[in-house]
Amino acid sequence: MFNLPLWITLAIGGVPLILELLNKVVHLDFGADLLAGISIVASALLGEYLAGSIVVLMLSGGEALESFAVGRASAVLQALAKRLPSIAHRRNGAALEDVAVDAIDVGDVVVILPHEVSPVDGVVIEGHSVMDESYLTGEPYMMSKTPGVSVLSGAVNGDGALTIQAERQAVDSRYAKIMEVMRKSEQQRPHMRRLADQLGAYYTPLALAIAGVAWYFSGDATRFLAVIVVATPCPLLIAIPVAIIGSISLAAQMGIIIRLPAVLEQVDRCRTVIFDKTGTLTYGEPRIYDQWNSAECDPLETLALIASLERYSKHPLAAAIQKAAEAASAASYDVTQVSERPGQGMRGLVHGHEVRITSRKQLLKEQPEAILPEQQGGLECVVLVDEKLASVYFFRDAPRREGKRFIDHLGPQHQISKLMLVTGDRESEARFLADQVGIHEVFFNQTPEEKLELVQRETASAATLFVGDGINDAPALAAATVGVAFGQNSDVTTEAAGVVVLDSSLETVDKLLHIGRRMRTIALQSAVGGIALSMIGMLIASAGWLPPVAGAISQEIIDVIVVLNALRAAFPPRELTDYDK
Repeated sequence: MFNLPLWITLAIGGVPLILELLNKVVHLDFGADLLAGISIVASALLGEYLAGSIVVLMLSGGEALESFAVGRASAVLQALAKRLPSIAHRRNGAALEDVAVDAIDVGDVVVILPHEVSPVDGVVIEGHSVMDESYLTGEPYMMSKTPGVSVLSGAVNGDGALTIQAERQAVDSRYAKIMEVMRKSEQQRPHMRRLADQLGAYYTPLALAIAGVAWYFSGDATRFLAVIVVATPCPLLIAIPVAIIGSISLAAQMGIIIRLPAVLEQVDRCRTVIFDKTGTLTYGEPRIYDQWNSAECDPLETLALIASLERYSKHPLAAAIQKAAEAASAASYDVTQVSERPGQGMRGLVHGHEVRITSRKQLLKEQPEAILPEQQGGLECVVLVDEKLASVYFFRDAPRREGKRFIDHLGPQHQISKLMLVTGDRESEARFLADQVGIHEVFFNQTPEEKLELVQRETASAATLFVGDGINDAPALAAATVGVAFGQNSDVTTEAAGVVVLDSSLETVDKLLHIGRRMRTIALQSAVGGIALSMIGMLIASAGWLPPVAGAISQEIIDVIVVLNALRAAFPPRELTDYDK
């Protein structure tokens, strides 16, 4: 009667596990849990119900963790769906009515209020604003939206209201397509063979062979049981998870969130690193990288004039100009008569001068004879002082200061054999960055579908590490062997990635690589050391010198030793990075 709860545990939990293990045996998959399954059967046959129940609970916990990892696919899709609004403001005559997004048809007129997310793909018919489309394009700039310009579903509106005409239904929108790509990438995620299973594939047949030989030559089934008890793969089933948990704790101290523990076993084995551009190898915001000045103007004074004027602007480039002025310790002047008309640029009276900031296109329209410097990649603004051309500023998403040094050290220190830059940005921007940091394989104008296809192709030939930060990176993050998301700007990106680097730092990525290498080293020391000790115990048991009870005690002593060694993974070493920042 006292054994009834144990019988129930063995029946409800043990039978499904045994059936699953039998299926693995049929497919010649001898993992680390096979010996544990044999222990369950042997304990039931020999009346050791408590031992069998403990093994059942241990294996069931592992199954629950695997189910949690698989369930992340739905979490990613839920995050995608949550980001897109469920209600749209459809114009009905002179009034607005809130309707379900799915009810929007092609040709319907929809109003997007300030700071709302565009519910459908369309074209602007009224209003002026800027929108953040970086989730799809990868470009870090706020894109100007005026009548006639296209709007993408999922883009975040700025301060102005926009009226658009829907060009597609929500189910056919660009955002819906990304959700579909995300769903497919999760379904096609490659299976990662765990370290315990890799070692168990050799250890399990060997242990069974020793137990079988001992039984055969002695004619005593107790010898078989004694060997199996000593062979129970606790060093694999306990020591490796302890090393992983310790490394997860260490990573958290370094600002690294490990969402998928299996990546710690894989990251040091990656030989291909694929980078997104914006926000990973760059800072994710435009900065002045070059300028042209007319012979008649003082560059510092011109910078002071336009920075003073830009204090009153919400243009995406205004912040970059003001940062440049602060860095140059430029003067700050009072401004009057400020105006910023759509398409006309910005003007104002600054320190006794009429200052205007406009575009190349607008200036050539007004002054066809104007001589401007050659156009470069990225964005630019043209500055006129007292209606005379004074300066042209060129903006790019600047490479991270430590980018080239980080890239250069990946091969020698981490055995990375292939480096790739994959971006939705333009060719000029992609090649500019690649030249700056030293990457030779460059893929530009890539859609999320194309990024996914490329990552899947590379992952098929070698373990891949993908580093990205945008929603357009989510499918690729999910498909790579190890996906690393920078920051927590998007729930979608962090759900798709196995690792989240909170401070968006390349140095922290280097720490992740070292934590993974260190974890694998400590886990192998613990597991292989424990297996070696178990092998000695098995040989002693096979000779009849170690009965089952003594074998179980010996195995517990081995477990304590290997677990104590595995706990070292939680303590930080002196250095966790090895490149000059």
